[in-house]
Amino acid sequence: MSEQIVTVWFDGACPLCRREIAWLQRLDRAQRIRFVDVSPPDAVCPLDRTVLLERLHARTGDGEILVGVAAFAAMWRAIPALRPLGLAAGLPPVARVLGAAYAAFLRWRPWLQRAAARVLA
Repeated sequence: MSEQIVTVWFDGACPLCRREIAWLQRLDRAQRIRFVDVSPPDAVCPLDRTVLLERLHARTGDGEILVGVAAFAAMWRAIPALRPLGLAAGLPPVARVLGAAYAAFLRWRPWLQRAAARVLA
């Protein structure tokens, strides 16, 4: 089986997102994830840019577009050290808990972004 690349679209204007993506890039030694910053107005996007900025999106090697927790799980499965977490995230009870946590994060994201920008500046 050949290794497939996962493409991940993320908000590079978000300081939290940038830190997380930088951490994942360090872990992705085999470069199985292609990270695409969609924050610039001229970014090339497969979907509406506004939609991509609202929550994490990923495309698997077979072309399936994943959103939210499913996108995180695909990224985690692509990184050997995080693969167990990615597999667990596919289990319905775990996916529900992670989905609720991600929904809470999205509600608090604007405030967290402002706080992180002040701290990380």
